Amino acid sequence: MTSLLVKSEQMPLSIDLSSLTTLPKMSDQQFYNFCRTNPDLRIERNTNGEIIVMPPAFSGTGNRNGRIFGQLFVWSEADATGEVFDSSSGFTLPNGATRSPDTAWILSDRWNALQPEQQASFAPIAPDFVVELRSSSDTLASLKEKMEEYIANGVRLGLLIDRKNYQVHVYRPNQPSEILDNSKSVSCEPEMSEFALKMARIW
Repeated sequence: MTSLLVKSEQMPLSIDLSSLTTLPKMSDQQFYNFCRTNPDLRIERNTNGEIIVMPPAFSGTGNRNGRIFGQLFVWSEADATGEVFDSSSGFTLPNGATRSPDTAWILSDRWNALQPEQQASFAPIAPDFVVELRSSSDTLASLKEKMEEYIANGVRLGLLIDRKNYQVHVYRPNQPSEILDNSKSVSCEPEMSEFALKMARIW
């Protein structure tokens, strides 16, 4: 059967499993229906078809997520070459996993090449840029695995922000990850012209 992994420090969670079937994996439509049935849950699906339910972001994490999204949105509006997505957005990667990065950006040409019905669901596309912000319920190892998955599936630049250790892990294809210690800003060039994420109010 499709398995259900619950990742939370706020147990128990009430989860409606009525849309699950006895198939080895949910179909894309079944997963979409499952998420619609449980709109208050943050849900991802890994490449093995396992469903991962995460707690809502804690207030401090949500605040920092907002600051990251705000910087990216302001830059994107001025740059006008791409579209910005917040942490509620899910994307279906080429390996079949459905992931919701804390912030994402996609070139407009790639986004606009999707059909309207694809855009309205968990779009079958890997973002060009993703950010994951470590919260107190995240292990660093699991987030590193997620970042490696993003890069393996076509993401061109990924930032893993570890506030606990004042580090930013920078991921790019065909390169070892780079760790920046207590940086004041993180340059996202050349992938994103003239964009640097200011870290002062994110730490």
